[in-house]
Amino acid sequence: MKILTLIPPVMMKQTINFWLVLLLVFSGLQIQAQDSKSIDSIIKVSTSEMYKNPDKTIKTGNEILKATNDVDVKIRAYKLISDGYSAKRDYQKSLEYVIKANELLPQTKDKRLKISVTTKTGIQYHQLKIFDKAIENLDKAEKLCLEYDKPDSVHVSLAVNYVVRGFIYKEKLNCGIAIEFFDRGVQEIMKSKDVVGNSNVISIAKYNKGNCYLLMSDTKLAKQSFEESLQYAKNIKAASLLGFAEKGLAQVYTMEGDYNQAISLLHEALTTSKEVDDLILNQEIYRGLSENYLAINKWDEYRKYHQKYLDIQNEVKVRERKSAGNSLEAIKVEFAEKYKNEVPGILYKTLIVAVILIVLTAFLLLSSRKRKVTILKLEASIKNLQGEKMLKDYNKT
Repeated sequence: MKILTLIPPVMMKQTINFWLVLLLVFSGLQIQAQDSKSIDSIIKVSTSEMYKNPDKTIKTGNEILKATNDVDVKIRAYKLISDGYSAKRDYQKSLEYVIKANELLPQTKDKRLKISVTTKTGIQYHQLKIFDKAIENLDKAEKLCLEYDKPDSVHVSLAVNYVVRGFIYKEKLNCGIAIEFFDRGVQEIMKSKDVVGNSNVISIAKYNKGNCYLLMSDTKLAKQSFEESLQYAKNIKAASLLGFAEKGLAQVYTMEGDYNQAISLLHEALTTSKEVDDLILNQEIYRGLSENYLAINKWDEYRKYHQKYLDIQNEVKVRERKSAGNSLEAIKVEFAEKYKNEVPGILYKTLIVAVILIVLTAFLLLSSRKRKVTILKLEASIKNLQGEKMLKDYNKT
């Protein structure tokens, strides 16, 4: 964040965690009314498209919703739309659609789909920095994975789970723990049947490992991680991942004092990022360009890119405020629903407690009255005995 000749670790704290969106898009096909199996096959074939064109992902998801009444397909469509909005950093809309997917989840018997949506919900809460809810959903998703009767089918789901945990532990604990989970995520992908097809997850894990190594001031391992992230991004031609990997490498060169090489890489990243509307990526690129141009005393270029950085930063803040407000509203809705469901039980328990209190109060009042009556009788008896004794003593005299 500061003007620098060597980027301090503080700068790296704002590096971006990719929202692991695993799913499943199409190449601009106009979807007519089809049976659910046909639509499902299209989804499975068209993986990774959201990194290239999230708007197409959203459009396709909406077309699926219009074309089917199948609950499972609708859940996938809602999740798909949510993923698209996540890629655009529009967390307000993303949350809206993942909530719709969750509302339908009790109606499905598809365990894999439950794993997918529960994992996505954990990702969404992480995006909104509600970490306890994120971990809660990731725990549920991991349990579903470990209980699944075909363990070879859930390696990718477990990989996503572990990588997202890495994001959280990086922010809440330390990079050492985060790196361990990034590695666990990569190991799960390596066990899957389609390593190349899931290169996006590996690229994301490697990129975030690079960020951790920058925080630890280990430029050698950081460079290696970013280069690996870049290679896996090229496997699937994912523009967003390519841009972030290039930006990460540029940070290494800046830390090493090679400002011209950093500037060259950042311009490559800027060209790559034109294919995707990612404000966070552009913000980081503009910041990097402004700082590197300042380091080599090119003031006009510094002012140009610093202003671009500030403009996007303001836009990001506006979106973040909307997302924060919406997340609070979602929490209110969640608690309202819980309260609604729990009210009958609460009223029943309250009624029982009230009856018990009334009975106890009545018992105590009656007991107290009886004790008073008994005491009065004892006092009267004592007075009578004392009177009789005094009379006897008088007669003796």
